[in-house]
Amino acid sequence: MGRPVYVCTMHFGPILRRSFYDRPTIEVARALLGKVLVHGPTAGIIVETEAYLGGDDLAAHSARGITNRTRVIFGPPGHAYVYFIYGIYECLNLVCEPEGQPGCVLIRALEPLAGLEIMCRRRPAARKAEDLASGPGKLTLALGITRAQNGADVTRGSLVVREPLEHRDVDVAVTPRIGITQCAELPLRFFIRGNGHVSGGRATLAWHG
Repeated sequence: MGRPVYVCTMHFGPILRRSFYDRPTIEVARALLGKVLVHGPTAGIIVETEAYLGGDDLAAHSARGITNRTRVIFGPPGHAYVYFIYGIYECLNLVCEPEGQPGCVLIRALEPLAGLEIMCRRRPAARKAEDLASGPGKLTLALGITRAQNGADVTRGSLVVREPLEHRDVDVAVTPRIGITQCAELPLRFFIRGNGHVSGGRATLAWHG
């Protein structure tokens, strides 16, 4: 893939505070759209999320209760939960809800914003910029996020979420979540309608949320 034609800047807005995450997971999943995920010199606009709830949401890892793997989900909000899937990919989730109440948001897709050359080196299979971070496993590769960031406080440090420099209204579309078998009918996938960087799937079945 050739050198991306992007003018990148690291001049973003402030880091989201813990109070942003200390509320219902669905609210956070929707509110994250349009925010900027930053890891080191790379960054992207969050364009797609999925909410994973506590209680009867059997698709959520927290449904198994507190284990060494899921302990971070039950901890304070505003931390990263990174897990390994299919023996290949790592997925980034952001912990929500008050401490003790499980809930997290899977970051499914980003629109690359900064560090494009680095992302291209990390994702040589991507044929175009729209493919660099258009999926949960792709975006962690592109931004260099691994299980080393599991439990990281995303309100400080090298892995954070920031406000965009300029606020823009987003048209939120809603569908069921992708790639799960349990509680698959729940409308808990959110994305920016018309954005070319979303992961695809059931985008054509989306409705306004």
